[in-house]
Amino acid sequence: MNADKHWVRWGELEPYFAVITDPRFRRQSLTDEARRAFFDSGRHHARHLLASCRQRFDPGFAPRRVLDFGCGVGRVALPLAECVDEVVGVDVSPAMLEEARRNQAAAGLTNLTWLLSDDQLSRVHGHFDMVHSCITFQHIEIPRGRQLFARLLERLTPGGIAAIQITYAKLAFADSFGQPPRRMMPSVPLPAPGVDPEMQMNPYALGELAFLLQQRGMSGFYADFTDHGGELGVFLFAQAAGEKA
Repeated sequence: MNADKHWVRWGELEPYFAVITDPRFRRQSLTDEARRAFFDSGRHHARHLLASCRQRFDPGFAPRRVLDFGCGVGRVALPLAECVDEVVGVDVSPAMLEEARRNQAAAGLTNLTWLLSDDQLSRVHGHFDMVHSCITFQHIEIPRGRQLFARLLERLTPGGIAAIQITYAKLAFADSFGQPPRRMMPSVPLPAPGVDPEMQMNPYALGELAFLLQQRGMSGFYADFTDHGGELGVFLFAQAAGEKA
């Protein structure tokens, strides 16, 4: 099985827990209160995301069209849709997308489109003022992830902003600067071994991604550190060259 097949299975079994691995979000424990907490975390993230873009790049940044790569059940896409004209969410899990559509209907929002993802983003059309991805690339094999990273950058309008979270190291391997031995499988123990699908946790080389940003002509970038249970990462923000339309 490749990473996508595992993620498809996660979407069928545990669509909320797969996004945030907190026992509250297991299917059997997902109360109304837990569901509210799940989407409140997405709302907080969306607010911080836009504030960071305005602070670092453009105080008047007001994206009209946003692409959310690895949207899952809509944790961030739904809050973004409350403050932009259009959000397109893509994910490899049909079950995740069906749950996202149900969540959209419950929220009464009409400005979202949910699309099945592939390595070419072949179902995604047009360009975007912002491309966003959070806690997604770590679950994708690195060669494929690099290509997808580059394709997301290609989807930006002039002056558009990429906001993409990447895992680059593991705290458990401090003696080797966060890099696991090459022979290790890039997965983590889960609460129910033998029951849950595999969840890959792949650390990317930041220099390679910086190379892709520079080759694309991005006007510099900045990064905020992230730490998800010892999986160390950065949220990369970069702006495409050119004047906004």
